[in-house]
Amino acid sequence: MRLRIIAVGTRQPDWVDAATQEYLRRLRAPWRCELVEIDAATRGTRGAEDAVRREGERVLAALRDRERVVLLDETGKALSTRELATRLDALSGGSPDLALLIGGPDGHAPAVRARAAESWSLSRLTLPHGLARVLLAEQLYRAQTVLLGHPYHRD
Repeated sequence: MRLRIIAVGTRQPDWVDAATQEYLRRLRAPWRCELVEIDAATRGTRGAEDAVRREGERVLAALRDRERVVLLDETGKALSTRELATRLDALSGGSPDLALLIGGPDGHAPAVRARAAESWSLSRLTLPHGLARVLLAEQLYRAQTVLLGHPYHRD
């Protein structure tokens, strides 16, 4: 299964980039994951709504037709690690390409929400976008270890 984390924002602290890449590096075949960064729109006199719309256009342009789109959002479905593993396992059988979307500072555009097949929550807390990247990458790795029976995850 090919996974792509598509995240709005290109300037993250070094620790975010290092941690995200470390967890993505740990993923094993048949899963492959890459991080695609989308430029955040400037928030000027037009306001956040216009910026969200422009970010949404960039995200939609980055999506591939065959990708199943999962929106990551605090209002999405909360999954335990084991539930995430089960869901990813089910998706890997019928949908070989998965795009996981992390929005910008003001969230996802309505057009992006409309394109999503489902929405997951990493937490009910509002997370900094860099931390959301690290958390998602770690949970992908953890979900894979659960499916492989590796002792990394402990209940």
